[in-house]
Amino acid sequence: MNLWLQLEQAGLGDSRPLAEVLAAIPWNADGLIAAIAQQHGSGEVLMLAWMNRAALEETLASGQVCYWSRSRQQLWRKGETSGHRQRLVEARLDCDGDAVLLLVEQQGAACHTGRPNCFYNAIRNERVCVISVPQ
Repeated sequence: MNLWLQLEQAGLGDSRPLAEVLAAIPWNADGLIAAIAQQHGSGEVLMLAWMNRAALEETLASGQVCYWSRSRQQLWRKGETSGHRQRLVEARLDCDGDAVLLLVEQQGAACHTGRPNCFYNAIRNERVCVISVPQ
């Protein structure tokens, strides 16, 4: 039985070693997993980015969120140049291990545009409307 099925059938409080779970993550062909950042207090979805194993391990070890930049092909430590950091409160994996939810404390803007989150283009009545401005 695979690890994800074991976890699906596990009882409250059951656990598995982190190394075993990281080894079982079905990383995509580029070695990445989708990472959703959510503000821990409000539940606001801030952004979607990608992590490789090194980024996820660094995030878990340091408590500061680190992603994989697909455009630069390198680790991207959120806020390293902008100061808009994300402190990890908790990390969660979805039921089949192909997405990670990062509950974070966002310091400053989450989006590179300076907006509070990356989801500022709302689809409404056959139009896309900008619903927030940079802070």
